[in-house]
Amino acid sequence: MIEKGRISVVQMAIIMHPTISATAILIVPSITGKFAKQDLWLSPIWASFVGFFTIYLAYQLNKHFPKQTVIQYSKEILGVIPGKVIGFLYLFFYVFITGIMLREYGEFVVGNFLMTTPLIVVIASMVFVCCLAVHGGLEVIARTAQFFLPIVLAVLLFIAIIMIPDLQLKHMFPIMEKGLMPSIKGAVTPSGWFSEFFLLSFLFPFLLEREKGFKWGMISAFLVMLMLVITNLYALFLFGDITDMFIYPVMSATKYISIADFLQHVESIVMAIWIPGVFIKISVFYYVIVIGTAQWLNLSDYRPIVLPIGFLLVVFSIWSIHSLMELIDVLMNLWSMFWLYHLLIPALLLFIAFIRKGMVGKREERNNKKMLSGKR
Repeated sequence: MIEKGRISVVQMAIIMHPTISATAILIVPSITGKFAKQDLWLSPIWASFVGFFTIYLAYQLNKHFPKQTVIQYSKEILGVIPGKVIGFLYLFFYVFITGIMLREYGEFVVGNFLMTTPLIVVIASMVFVCCLAVHGGLEVIARTAQFFLPIVLAVLLFIAIIMIPDLQLKHMFPIMEKGLMPSIKGAVTPSGWFSEFFLLSFLFPFLLEREKGFKWGMISAFLVMLMLVITNLYALFLFGDITDMFIYPVMSATKYISIADFLQHVESIVMAIWIPGVFIKISVFYYVIVIGTAQWLNLSDYRPIVLPIGFLLVVFSIWSIHSLMELIDVLMNLWSMFWLYHLLIPALLLFIAFIRKGMVGKREERNNKKMLSGKR
């Protein structure tokens, strides 16, 4: 196998947490608030069902092809040429998505903190650091996530505690005033983030205990859902029905934190702990692209292509989006592409794999019967 490293199921769950939530916690309250209003906290719950189903698909496909990723077993299921086409489409999609993530990161940092720094410098510096992690392999990414995630969660918990006096519970009432539909509409876009759990199909082959992968994938999805529910509740309790007017509600909330003129500029702390989460997220997508490309090209080592793909990601991040408003519009409408690549195509692959397995089983049964009758 191209990747020699192995990770535990707990490390897998830790990796996936920032991979899904790092960018979601910034913008999901605003997006869900446009549709769900005071029910925006319900939207991540409905969206999480997409995540759970995606994990089921990834795990079932891995059971049929334990040592392969979707780039490899698509050829086994569909044949060489159709499988190669599907693999190329996946790789192109992930390059495009990672470029969007890098642009989102760059716009956030430049727009809120480094106003005079060129956007390409901010993006390229992040890609360079991620390049080093990806070159080190999956174990390096896992250990980095293991180190950073407890720190990030501890600081977020501290900030949540000091914001409690400013919360107004009345903003969440009346609950479901217009029924379930507003919160379900608000769940459509976040469901795209939850569908990113299909990336587990690239991690399952490298687990030490693959039989526990499904359980810990589900645990990770549940914890991400819980975190987004809490994030949306905090944004709602602070801003009420104007939550959707803020591009980054969580960051806007932290700008108002001040304790006795001693603790101020908490937004800088938030950015400092948010960057490691984004680093893990981009590194995972970057790693998936590199591993997938190496498998698609039948290379014996993925490391020689790490730097060229990093350059490609920088180019995509600059060329794919022209403004922050266009970026937000793209993020709100990406869910359909996520559903296509993380739900529909995997479901189709699993369905075809079941049919082919059944046909092979029947053929073997007929052959066995013929052999038995011949012996008689």
